Order: sequence, then structure tokens, then C-alpha cells
Amino acid sequence: MKSTATDLDLRHATRFVVLLGMVSLFADMTYESARAITGPFLELLGASATVVGVVAGLGELIGYALRFVSGKIADRTGRYWAITIFGYCLNLLAVPALALAGYWQVAVALMFLERAGKAMRNPPRDAMLSFAGQRMGRGWGFALHEAMDQTGATLGPLLVAGILAVRHDYHAAFAMLLAPALLSLAVLLTARFLFPHPRDLESKTPELDTHDYAKSFWLYLAATGCIAAGFADYPLLAYHFGKTGSVSVVGIPLLYALAMGVDAIAALAFGWVYDRKGMSVLLVAALLPVPVAPLALFGGFEGAVAAAVLWGIGMGAQESVMKAAVAAMSPAARRGTAFGTFNMSFGVFWFLGSALMGVLYDFSPLLLAAFSVAAQLAALPLLVGVMRTASSRS
Repeated sequence: MKSTATDLDLRHATRFVVLLGMVSLFADMTYESARAITGPFLELLGASATVVGVVAGLGELIGYALRFVSGKIADRTGRYWAITIFGYCLNLLAVPALALAGYWQVAVALMFLERAGKAMRNPPRDAMLSFAGQRMGRGWGFALHEAMDQTGATLGPLLVAGILAVRHDYHAAFAMLLAPALLSLAVLLTARFLFPHPRDLESKTPELDTHDYAKSFWLYLAATGCIAAGFADYPLLAYHFGKTGSVSVVGIPLLYALAMGVDAIAALAFGWVYDRKGMSVLLVAALLPVPVAPLALFGGFEGAVAAAVLWGIGMGAQESVMKAAVAAMSPAARRGTAFGTFNMSFGVFWFLGSALMGVLYDFSPLLLAAFSVAAQLAALPLLVGVMRTASSRS
């Protein structure tokens, strides 16, 4: 039986998503491994909890705010690949350079450089994924990519944990991450060669009504901003685990690996449901991670494990259905800008929340937990408003 044009388009789009998924798999082996141990690494170099919280939040601010600029440039120039490749080079090569850091200030500078690279490459890459996602189902397209992404994010921390168990040397662990970084860049260049014009993967779509679009989109930014502000970053949780001894040095990256594995499974589940039920799945995705901070801070080792699982669920939702919703609310011609705006908003709130939680931890972990829970719960009525607005447009 001959394949129809639709079947060929679907296979073409799927191959493209899988290739970018492989890029992300090796990339996450690199920088997510570093993220799993930067909290205790900074503590070892003499940084305080406030420094760790501010650095984690400011790094996310840089990593998200610059995405607005990157997305605008990608839409205006159409150079999705060039921006993506440059961003990946910066993002990935800064990580093994941490092996050379002897002071926390140097480590922080490299962490910021890594976040800046990720900021540059994410909006054009997500726009390219969304072009392919129209053929596959946007929820499933982003979910498949996220599942591959998080496979690498699971394997990487396991590799780091093994190195720390054998050598007890953070610098050696960072140096080993050069290998997956180079593999990621090699696959990226292959994808560029095979798919030079990813925009062709999506059929032309009409422009949306700008009044209704603005109302739903800005309400959505407010909802996801509350989630970002209250979502405790893993470096701060890892700092707490290392300081209190509730989780061992080797156990900290292992917990992160667990979270990344859950992230991959959750992304697939959320993506599948999103394509069938729509934005209502966002309410479940926002509610499940609410207990993360109380469990991590006051639940001992068992609470830390539960927190890692729920933290992974939250990350899976952020990287799959939350992005799919952005794609659904934006036409192809403004897709890079839409992702850039969403990411900038998310990053600003993540920075403010992370910085505040770092300060609150130094005063009272109870205050940190209360803020985290309250901020995330505030997103629920806003998401209900988004769904009502979307229903009125359909």
C-alpha cells in the first residue's frame, strides 16, 4: 500500500522531532547533570543559601528574559537554525568549563553563561518543534521531545553520581560532561543538514483575532508566573539536603535523576491527555507539585524522595503542555516571539520567587514553604480564567 502525502508528512515531522530529541538528550546529560550538583558545589566553595537562591533565580531570569530577544530575532530574520546552533554551543561548552572553577564567583559566571546560551537557543528551537507538532499533535510533539530530553537528564546525574562515588571530586565530574556536550552538537549539525527549512513542516495558519488572543495569552502568563514564583528550584533544595544531611552527597544527584525520569513519563502522559482534553490538564499539572517545598524541607529522606517525584511532574508539565498551550495561542509567524515572551515572563517570576525563597530559607524554612505553596495555589483560578476565555473563542 502506498503512503499518502499525510503519512509522509507525519513521518517527516516525527523524524525531525526525534532528531531534536536526541540533541536534547545529550544536552541534558550535560547541563542537567551540572544543575544536580551546583547547589552543594557552591556550598563547598563557600557560598551561602542566599547566594545559591539568588544565583539560581538570577540564572533562570537570564535564561528566560533573553529568550524574548532571541524569539523576536528568529521571527524577523527566519534564521532559526543559526541562533539555535550558537546558543547550544554557548550553553553546552560552559558546563565542562566548571571543572576549572576554584571560586564560587567563577562558577557563578559560568552558570550564567550556560543559562544565556540556553536562552538564545530555546525559542527558535521550540518554534521549529511547534512547526512539526502541527502534524503530530502539539501536546504529543512537545511531550515526545521532552521525554527524550529527560532521558538524558536522568542518565546524566546517574553518571555524575557514579563519578562522585568513586572519586569524590566535583571538578572531575564536570570535566566528564564534555563528551555528551560534543555528541549533542554533532547531532544538531546533522539535523540542520537534513532539515534546512523546518518551517515547511507546518501548513499555513490564519492570524488569530488579536483582541481575544491578548486577553487569553496575558492571563496565561499571569497563571504560569505564579507557578514559576512558587516552584522551588532544585539547587536550593539540594543545598538544604547537603546542609542538613537528609540526603547523602551521592544521593543528591540520584534524587535529581529520579525527578528527571518522572519528568519524562509525566510529559508523555500530559501531552497525550492535552491533545484529547485540552487545557484542563493544566489544572492537574499545577496542583500536583504544590507540596514539594514542605516535603523537601520537613519530610526527611522519605519526604525528599516524594518531593523529587512531584518536582519531576511539575517540570514535565512546564516543558510539554505549558509550551503546547503557547503554540495553540499563537500563529506561525509570531511563534518565536510568543515563546520568547512566555519564557521571559516565566523567568522573571522564577527569579523573584527563587531569590525570595533563598532569603526566606536563611530566616526560616517554614516561611519558604508557606510562600511556595501560596504562590502555586494562586495560579489555579487564573488557569480557570484562561480555559473560560479559550472556550468563549471556540
